[in-house]
Amino acid sequence: MAQNRSDSATYLAGQLAKGFARALQVRATKLGFSAGQLPVLIELWNEEGLTQKQLLERVDIEQATMANTLSRMERDGLIKRHPHPSDRRAQVIFLTDKARDLEHEALAAANEADQALFSGFRRFEKELMLEYMRWAIENARKL
Repeated sequence: MAQNRSDSATYLAGQLAKGFARALQVRATKLGFSAGQLPVLIELWNEEGLTQKQLLERVDIEQATMANTLSRMERDGLIKRHPHPSDRRAQVIFLTDKARDLEHEALAAANEADQALFSGFRRFEKELMLEYMRWAIENARKL
C-alpha cells in the first residue's frame, strides 16, 4: 500500500528544508552570499581562526561540501585562509571585512526567511515546532 507523502515525516522534512533554503537564498543572494554559506559564516562570526576540520565538526556537512563552500567563500571575498601556526597541513580561516560587515544583515535575512515560513503560526506553535525539530535532529544524530 502506497504511503501518502503528506504522512511521511522524512518527505515533509525534506520539503521543509528546501522551503527554508529557498526563502533564505532569495534574501542571501541580494547580500552577496549563498544560503549554504550561512552556517559557516555563523560559526566564524562566533569564533574566527577555526580550521576546516573544526568547521566540519560544528556544521556537520560532508568534507567535499565544506571544501567547495570554503573555496567559493574565498573566491567571493568572504574568507581568508592562513597557514596554521603549529600544523603545516592545516589552515585557519578568518572572515574578511566584507563578511564581518554582512553579519547583521545576514542574520536579519535569515530571521525574515523564518518569519515567512512561520507566517500564520501562533508564537507557541512556532516554539513547539522548533522544539520538535530539535528533538528529531537529535534523534537523527544518534543513527
